[in-house]
Amino acid sequence: MTTLIRIGGLAFAGMLLVTHAGITQSLERRVAAAPNGTVRFTFAARDGVCGNGRNVNIRSSSRDSDWESDCEHGPVHTALSVSGGKVTKVATYVGGRWKQGAANVTDLGNVPAKDAAEYLVSIAGQGMSGSNDAVFAATLADSVEIWPGLLKLARNESLPRETRRTAIFWMGQAAGSAATASLDSIARDNSGNREVREAAVFAISQRPRDESVPALIRLARNDRDPEIRRKAIFWLGQSDDPRALALFEDLLTRR
Repeated sequence: MTTLIRIGGLAFAGMLLVTHAGITQSLERRVAAAPNGTVRFTFAARDGVCGNGRNVNIRSSSRDSDWESDCEHGPVHTALSVSGGKVTKVATYVGGRWKQGAANVTDLGNVPAKDAAEYLVSIAGQGMSGSNDAVFAATLADSVEIWPGLLKLARNESLPRETRRTAIFWMGQAAGSAATASLDSIARDNSGNREVREAAVFAISQRPRDESVPALIRLARNDRDPEIRRKAIFWLGQSDDPRALALFEDLLTRR
């Protein structure tokens, strides 16, 4: 009797270890181990993200509104096209449901939003086709501070320019004042690619005024590249901020 209990206990402990290993195994390894085809996973969406299965909307919470649209508030469903353990395409949906009976599909089920975001940023950093879609999917994750990963993408000159610009755009949308400082450093980098710098200027312009206007004024006054100065001035002109008006008056009276 005692022997049987010990054997059963050991077997049960072994089952726990296997289950725990399966849970903690990285998303990257799980995708790499999947056969060729489609790998699906689902994760929690941040507040304001909704969709109808085709289009994804990102907006402020409308709890106090009198109107509710036909837009499902998460979760996020991501489908990866995988070949030889490598991701070749990323598709993301909010709302709707997976079609049943599709061939060559590995469904990983629900994964933590943090793990999903970190994994998606990591595959974008590999410069794969569809990196922009991976970045977008990562920005939808709930309760994740994503801007440090986006900053690494933005500064990685080996990545496609469009991927870097996409990272900068979402960095400007998603991050706080710390991100504005980082965007400012990219915009002021005179050795950087001009289109990437212009994307950083635009991202700065999308931040709250107390963050964006001082940074844009610094660029408008001091940057060596006339195109960057023009972009900063343009976005200041859209701000309707008295500090921008004071700058324009100063620049015009010095002519």
